[in-house]
Amino acid sequence: MQDTLETQKQIKLLLVDDEVGFSTVISKRMGKRGVLVETASGGAEAIQLLRSRDFDVAILDLKMEDMDGIEVLKIFKKMVPKMPVIMLTGHGSESSAQEGILLGAFDYLTKPCELNELLQKISEAVAMKHKENIK
Repeated sequence: MQDTLETQKQIKLLLVDDEVGFSTVISKRMGKRGVLVETASGGAEAIQLLRSRDFDVAILDLKMEDMDGIEVLKIFKKMVPKMPVIMLTGHGSESSAQEGILLGAFDYLTKPCELNELLQKISEAVAMKHKENIK
């Protein structure tokens, strides 16, 4: 019964990436699968969105022009400590992504990633958040 309720609830996702083409494609594809996606093209914009709206999960690119993803992660964790954050990293910056895990990120994926893999991580993150809220 609980699984049915969880699947009926629309996931609210904050996608933060300065590659506008990537964000557009991912948000359209996730929207078709029932995920409500808000996009931000940088850290400052993402912080503003997080101040005005609630999200179930965030996907955060590590390398952005305006702010470093690790810096944004630290701010997110101060603002909404229980919101899971999935880091996206380009090839060769896995050590930075692992630093993100130590700072409270839920997990990280290497770009380019498969949509199904990303959706699976989002589901896991939201399920974990839901379990923590029940305790």
